[in-house]
Amino acid sequence: MRILLIEDEPKTAAAIQLFLTECAIAVDAVSDGQLGIQYALQHQYDVIISDIILPNQSGLDICHILREKGLETPILLLSALGETEDKIVGLHAGADDYLSKPFDFHELLARIQALTRRLGRQMTAKNKLIFHDLEMNLTTLEVVRNGVKIVLTPREFSLLEYLVRNHGRVIPKAEILESVWNIDEVINTNVIEVYVGYIRNKMDKGFSSKLIHTHFGVGYILKIEENA
Repeated sequence: MRILLIEDEPKTAAAIQLFLTECAIAVDAVSDGQLGIQYALQHQYDVIISDIILPNQSGLDICHILREKGLETPILLLSALGETEDKIVGLHAGADDYLSKPFDFHELLARIQALTRRLGRQMTAKNKLIFHDLEMNLTTLEVVRNGVKIVLTPREFSLLEYLVRNHGRVIPKAEILESVWNIDEVINTNVIEVYVGYIRNKMDKGFSSKLIHTHFGVGYILKIEENA
């Protein structure tokens, strides 16, 4: 499990990171709200833990921005404000849970585990992947973007599925080749460019925002086009 911790109080951040690390959970810790947003969009996390009062961007801002960008990673907000209204505001902003300070670390761990289990049940029940206005049905292999049905070949579907599951981070071509194509197949990485081109023509062409972006010299990233 990998956690993103956004907390500007050094002692609190260090204590949480130490406890979770001892629980065999990898933790990336940042103390700035804006930096936290960048990390959340560039890397894949199981849960994001964020304080509400932060430099540059508040925890509520983080929730709003990440949800607007289509990121569905569970968010647990931490705050010294424990009033019911404050919790409601946090949940309305897009948070999945709210924990008032001070708290017991074992309760924090229980909340994290509950969020990951809940997400797993939802994905199993829906059997769908959703990013922004794109929806993939893993049972029927149907792809719909903004209400428009998109027909993909099985290989194109597998490639798009991998991009969606890893949205927000640059995926090297070598990783795509190993994960989407059979590693026993002797093929050139140029075939990835060809298939990305096929998907772009079907999924990005004609839509106001582009989702698949090239990171030259490395690979591809699925994200919402900036300033779209």
